[in-house]
Amino acid sequence: MNRRDFLKNSTFGAASLSLLGVSLPAVAASEAKLVILHTNDMHSRIDPFPESDKQWGGLGGMARRAAMITQIRKQEPHVLLLDSGDIWQGTPYFNFFGGELEYKLMSQMGYDATTFGNHDFDNGLEGLQKQLPNAGFPFLIANYDFSKTPLAGRFQPYKVFEKAGHRIGVFGLGIELSGLVADKNFGATQYLDPVGKAQEMVTQLRGPERCDMVICLSHLGYKYESAKIDDRKLAAQVNGIDLILGGHTHTFMDAPEPIQSPNGRATLINQVGWSGINLGRLDYTFARGTRQPTVAMAAVLPVQLA
Repeated sequence: MNRRDFLKNSTFGAASLSLLGVSLPAVAASEAKLVILHTNDMHSRIDPFPESDKQWGGLGGMARRAAMITQIRKQEPHVLLLDSGDIWQGTPYFNFFGGELEYKLMSQMGYDATTFGNHDFDNGLEGLQKQLPNAGFPFLIANYDFSKTPLAGRFQPYKVFEKAGHRIGVFGLGIELSGLVADKNFGATQYLDPVGKAQEMVTQLRGPERCDMVICLSHLGYKYESAKIDDRKLAAQVNGIDLILGGHTHTFMDAPEPIQSPNGRATLINQVGWSGINLGRLDYTFARGTRQPTVAMAAVLPVQLA
């Protein structure tokens, strides 16, 4: 299925989908439903953009996002809330509080997992270590080796969630830090090949972990004209990933993009801009007796006053 067909055959909408009473696709009694909510590149945007902002005025804000998430959880019993990195840097809240507020508010919203973006190292490894106790959610990262740093042993490459009677494997991939982050800020952290690590994660999650669905939280970026690895190249080179939730490039996508993997199956890629302007939502169903998830609905939900 190409992107045009995906758009035509999926249900899309704005915040009105959940806030204004528009009906979502019905799920048959024989199907299990999983709702995935996701963000990326929040960049310390606690408050909405001021109304005076010519492009984003009135959009965003963690309190509004929290209200949307709470309402969706009241409607849906099986929800995963995920983030793709760059939680920090961009407003005075980070300059004054060093990331404490961002982590505490995400914990209150009940994030299930995130990965690292390059700006999450802006206060160095020591600054990251200082704020970790405020994060009530795991950081998943498969291609950063922290073994020679003060953060050795603090992070896992993946986590398996039991949702809707199925096992959902989630792993994280980060961008190469050298050249984006001051050397002193990531220290002896080693960057590992994301394609090789992704293949390793899929093998583990599809094999010993018996996962029915595999999700990658990526901060590689959506698309580069160069040979630099990005989400589209990753999807085209690695079998077994159902969904890549991306970040770094601040890409506003109106629909997930399907990319054909080497075995012919489609991997979906999605990204929802930056600064918490949008909340991404994808509804998956699992037909009874099968382990293959199917997309029932995808939406970009603007974070704004109803």
